[in-house]
Amino acid sequence: MSLLDVNPEGLSNAVGCLETARCQHSTYEIDLADKKKIDQFWWSLDAESPPDILVNNAGVYPMKGYLDVDEEFLEKVFNVNMNAAFWMCQNFIRLRKERGGTIVNVSSIEAVLPFKKDMVHYGMSKAGVIALTRSLARDYGKSGFRVNVVLLGAIRTSGTRSLVKDAILNVKLDLVKSGYDFQQRLAVGRWGEPDEVAKVVLFLSSDLASYVQGAIVPVDEGFLSS
Repeated sequence: MSLLDVNPEGLSNAVGCLETARCQHSTYEIDLADKKKIDQFWWSLDAESPPDILVNNAGVYPMKGYLDVDEEFLEKVFNVNMNAAFWMCQNFIRLRKERGGTIVNVSSIEAVLPFKKDMVHYGMSKAGVIALTRSLARDYGKSGFRVNVVLLGAIRTSGTRSLVKDAILNVKLDLVKSGYDFQQRLAVGRWGEPDEVAKVVLFLSSDLASYVQGAIVPVDEGFLSS
């Protein structure tokens, strides 16, 4: 298993979990916003035994009003959220063209049902991941590639916890209201844990999902159906 992240601390935390599970792994400190770095990673792999599963889970979600978004900001968001998945998939398919493989991309409920304001850039980038997934499933399904995408809802991560803390400590009433309204749409009334996402990704990566292709799978605690 290879782990790629620009954040060394995040890599270290992930490695701790893998060591507990006695899983062989390699780590690469790579900025996925940089296509050249992505290409260099794939060129460094053994072409005779490339990985057979790819999970694209990189993402950033900075909030900014639509009229305040400039070219540099938009390019950064798109490079991480959408373009990285595009280049990772391209390299994966090129390397495994004769063997097939499995791809699981990660998108967001914001891509199909915008809920939080000041996230136009984010919703666009994650909608692109859905389009990428469905197009690759169509184009490469007969070549042995399975490509699916999960739509994440309210997942309890360090990033989302920071947003909640910021909203409360700095009395950002619009964020507090958005959080309250969001909570009301959750069928069971709680946020999800990262492991609950991982289980769905594991299913889609396994032979249990052998007939699942081009699927959009919400992991959102019922948000989209509320």
